[in-house]
Amino acid sequence: MFTRALWQGLVAGAVGGVVMTLGEKIEQAVTGRPDSHVPGRVLARLTGLPERPGRQPLPVNWAMHFGQAALLGVLRSVMAQAGLRGPAASAQFTVVRVTNDQILENATGVGAPPPTWPRAELVVDLLHKTVYGFATGVVADALAARDGRGPGQRHAAVRPGRRTDAGPLPGGDAHGR
Repeated sequence: MFTRALWQGLVAGAVGGVVMTLGEKIEQAVTGRPDSHVPGRVLARLTGLPERPGRQPLPVNWAMHFGQAALLGVLRSVMAQAGLRGPAASAQFTVVRVTNDQILENATGVGAPPPTWPRAELVVDLLHKTVYGFATGVVADALAARDGRGPGQRHAAVRPGRRTDAGPLPGGDAHGR
């Protein structure tokens, strides 16, 4: 399961990153908002690369932007492989994406907590992260579905409906054996 989740997650996260970036470019064309160089600045601080005032080098910015998108996609793929699929799982994952950004940005001193941001900036960031979370989820879910139901889905199928009396799957059944 984890080997499949690795490659499927990298693919799903990369697709989610591209979809998010396309959405950002459309939004920027409409609003006139400039490119963010926060990802590049975070990567520079994490790796000790030289940090420039203002704009960061595009390859550094994109390495963090797309690298983070691809790597976090692995988590969404693990969720899908385990049976956590659909919009609810994508919403849960979106929270993880926002949390990951905030940990890295705040720990490096590049960012400040979202409650201190201007409302419009917060809305735009949450919108783009939501696009990423759901686009990544669609791809991760589709790839995982090719492998059949996940253990959580098999467990739920034992006693369909909302039940408190459904015990765990036998150990060998959890992994589809």
